[in-house]
Amino acid sequence: MSLSRRKFTKEFKLAAVRRLEMGASIAAVARACEVNPNVLHRWRREFRDGVDRAFPGLGKKKGEDSRIAELERKIGQLTLEIDFLKSVLQRVEEARMLQALNRTAPSTNKSPKKQNGKRP
Repeated sequence: MSLSRRKFTKEFKLAAVRRLEMGASIAAVARACEVNPNVLHRWRREFRDGVDRAFPGLGKKKGEDSRIAELERKIGQLTLEIDFLKSVLQRVEEARMLQALNRTAPSTNKSPKKQNGKRP
């Protein structure tokens, strides 16, 4: 049985970090919030590194990472479209070549011509 990962809101993380900044012990805040003390250390470090960029959201990547992911998705979509269009173009060219061959080559489906009113 696999446990799903818990997700915490930005507000929850900020409240926990504020309690730490006001002087509460890591152990007390960890018990109150029901999280591992290592998680609180990480949250406090992220908060101190940049309040504006701390805790971007529930599983959301930071700005640059999300832009890269968006561009990679776009590349994947365009690659699929290009592959599809190449296959369609190949089929059209094959059909065009068959059509050209049928126009220039004599047909073998016709019955033999009559000579002097008699069949051979």
